[in-house]
Amino acid sequence: MPELPEVEVVRQGLAEHITGSTVVGTEVLHPRAVRSQVGGAVALEAGLEGAYVAAVRRRGKYLWLDLECPGAPVTAERAASGRCLLVHLGMSGQMLLGEPGQVTSPHLRIRSLLVTDDGRELELSFVDQRTFGRWELTAPDVVDPVPHIAVDPLDPAFDAVTVARLIRTKRSEIKRVLLDQTVVSGIGNIYADEALWAAGIHPRKKATAMRQGDVVDLLDAAADVMTRALAAGGTSFDDLYVNVNGASGYFSRSLNVYGREGGPCPRCGTPIVREQWMNRSSHFCPECQRRR
Repeated sequence: MPELPEVEVVRQGLAEHITGSTVVGTEVLHPRAVRSQVGGAVALEAGLEGAYVAAVRRRGKYLWLDLECPGAPVTAERAASGRCLLVHLGMSGQMLLGEPGQVTSPHLRIRSLLVTDDGRELELSFVDQRTFGRWELTAPDVVDPVPHIAVDPLDPAFDAVTVARLIRTKRSEIKRVLLDQTVVSGIGNIYADEALWAAGIHPRKKATAMRQGDVVDLLDAAADVMTRALAAGGTSFDDLYVNVNGASGYFSRSLNVYGREGGPCPRCGTPIVREQWMNRSSHFCPECQRRR
């Protein structure tokens, strides 16, 4: 599943190319790709028609387009509709930009035609092989489209000390807590393993048994690894994650433990271990990350 760096790469690409554009038409090609507080596919198509994209935002693994009222003058005083197009990429969702008709994938689920502020036509295509992703048109006057999602480590408002105190109240294993998007968002399996390795913490250590300073260090490690991944365009192991231009990220070359089972730990040379965990896998160094 795309994690924070991958979603932020997509957000940046969308913000660069479609901020200030107007949606002139949307076609839903698969009903499972649509969620809506105000109806299904038909409501999404109608609700997006004529909408002006004021901004593209993100929190954790969610991104959304701030929409403004159809038909309003294109000025700084344009009346806000209070409506958003909320997007979750799921396991394999892609937001691709190109010329109209350019994307012909059999996994194309939704496409929208936009006209940019300089009059060019762009098609935004939502491709999703596994069909776990979604577009959701929120109801008018929604203040926060994802109120259940916590602030992520790359948000300027993130307070590592406060979040560390919350983490230490949890009785679960620390990796499970890192993946809880209501506690700290944006971290998935890849970056949890990488942050735990960087901080020298076993993934099964109980959160309540950790010291405050160690949890802060772990959160700092998560922010660091995700910042480096963002600079590399994210992590791609196959063609399921790409940016808006269809290009893969290359941070997989810099991973220290995730997907490195049997390889030497970059710190001590001990073979990296892979364990089954919560229907997934955990990768760690049994020497650097001892379970004390």
